[in-house]
Amino acid sequence: MSISLTESAATRIGKQLQQRGKGLGLRVGVKKSGCSGFAYTMDYADEIGADDQVFDSYGAKLIVKTDHLPMLNGLTLDFQKQGLNESFKFLNPNVKGECGCGESFTV
Repeated sequence: MSISLTESAATRIGKQLQQRGKGLGLRVGVKKSGCSGFAYTMDYADEIGADDQVFDSYGAKLIVKTDHLPMLNGLTLDFQKQGLNESFKFLNPNVKGECGCGESFTV
C-alpha cells in the first residue's frame, strides 16, 4: 500500500502544524457521505494508534487507519493555489466517479 504527498502538500502540512504548535501529521480517511458514496476526511493527528499506517513524504506524515487503505491506496495528496483559492487535492486512482459538486466519490 502506498500514499504520497507532493512537496507542496508537505510544506503546507508543516506550516499548519507549526502554526498549531503541536501535532504529528495529517490524518486522512474516508467516510460514507454524499450522493456518490464517500467523502475524504482530514484532521490533525496528535497520536498514532495501533491500527494506523504512517506514510512520510518530504518530511511530513500522513496517518491513515488501516481499514481505509483499500480506498486510498495509490493516493497522492497535493496542495494547489489558483488565484485566491488554495486547497488540498486528492489524486486517487481508485475513484470510478464523482458527484457533480465534487464533494463525494465512488470506488
